[in-house]
Amino acid sequence: MSHTDEYTRRQILTLAAGASAVFTFGPAFAATTPSKDTGGKNMLTRAIPSSSEPLPLVGLGTYRGFDVGPSSPAYKQLPAVLRALFEKGGKVIDSSPMYGRAEETTGELLSIHEPRSPAFLATKVWTRGREEGIAQMEQSFKLLQTDRIDLMQIHNLLDWQTHLPTLRKWKEEGRIRYIGITHYTASAYDEVEAVLKAEPLDFLQINYALDDRGVEKRILPLCRERGVAVICNRPFGGGNLLSRLKDKPLPRWAADVRVNSWPQMALKFLLSHPAVTCVIPGTGNPRYMADNAGAGFGPMLTGAQREQLIDIVG
Repeated sequence: MSHTDEYTRRQILTLAAGASAVFTFGPAFAATTPSKDTGGKNMLTRAIPSSSEPLPLVGLGTYRGFDVGPSSPAYKQLPAVLRALFEKGGKVIDSSPMYGRAEETTGELLSIHEPRSPAFLATKVWTRGREEGIAQMEQSFKLLQTDRIDLMQIHNLLDWQTHLPTLRKWKEEGRIRYIGITHYTASAYDEVEAVLKAEPLDFLQINYALDDRGVEKRILPLCRERGVAVICNRPFGGGNLLSRLKDKPLPRWAADVRVNSWPQMALKFLLSHPAVTCVIPGTGNPRYMADNAGAGFGPMLTGAQREQLIDIVG
């Protein structure tokens, strides 16, 4: 997230602070989604279809925010970011070799500053060639300082036919627990759909936002049909969404769904879709991490509420 986006978010949180609610609409849109209610004290979870393991609804993306070294002032905030994630009940941390120093930073902070046990570690392979892929993934184990990675994904489908057999073998051996694919552009949806239909996978990570809903037509229904968990990346539409919402009041019913900021509302819109398992907004700011995590609490949105948000965005 850029400095401009961070400033925009500060404005949004300030504007939303006084929002109140007076009514709700109908039954929840995601009423059929198997979310586990924890009594309001902890973040809601949703079952990974291939295993039924519960996964907290809000995680953390490390793109940009964790691409910093120990001498950076930004690095010193990151232990508090992880603490905010864990204290709210979240545990998914997503990284990639593409994200610069993010894997190394994540490994350092989990081993030195935070207990590793709550973390659900997800990373990716992002290269061509079998041996090159193996070498890159071995390096990820070293940088993350772990002997087991929860989720290994093929980043942007790069050479997926070559890497998938390695991922399957490592899953059988217990080195990784789940396998998946990722992408972030609509131009790749046809290929994503083809792979989902042809290959048994545990996870798909894909772009989905209130103002970027292209996956709703075919990709999300297919994931439900195939029993594939969905992780949403770019949940704020690359930052433009928050800029567009900063001067708008929250809907009157916001407090009824335990939402007090536009970032929370944008995330809850995604989580209210029955195919979505988890969202991974990226941040290096502890306050924003805590605010993001708030989307994982309280009722999901009804269909009418979701439609109202779509109308607000335009």
